[in-house]
Amino acid sequence: MIRVQQEDFDVGQEIKSLRGNDTGIGGICTFIGTVRELTSDKAISSMTLEHYPGMTEKALGDIEIEANARWSLSGSLIIHRYGKLEPGDQIVLVVTASPHREAAFEACQFLMDWLKTKAPFWKLEENKSGDHGWVDANSSDDVAANRWNEAKNKG
Repeated sequence: MIRVQQEDFDVGQEIKSLRGNDTGIGGICTFIGTVRELTSDKAISSMTLEHYPGMTEKALGDIEIEANARWSLSGSLIIHRYGKLEPGDQIVLVVTASPHREAAFEACQFLMDWLKTKAPFWKLEENKSGDHGWVDANSSDDVAANRWNEAKNKG
């Protein structure tokens, strides 16, 4: 399930909803991304996330489909927020559920690695002095995502 929304989310409620009454689930893995106050060497006062409706949901859906093809998942959820967020606010939630913990862990990490590199979101940071700028892609995110290509090619 994919949701792109402005409003905050309740992690416990989202996990409960994903799990439902499925007693075959043996592991649930979650990742919650939050806005950091410090990025690199500067303190930020806010981050504004922008996206293209429709395109973003499709990209997230494609990433989720790939995760479900690679691992035996009982369920998965990606929630990504947009709009103006402040330090401490939740940005993203990824939840994976599987009969076995290994699949839940790996799929959750895969989804986050690919979200960081393939999801069409743009981040504008504003610092405490009022200056602002668009956030550039991070090469370490590309390295993390590329290992999943290597794993797929070996398998």
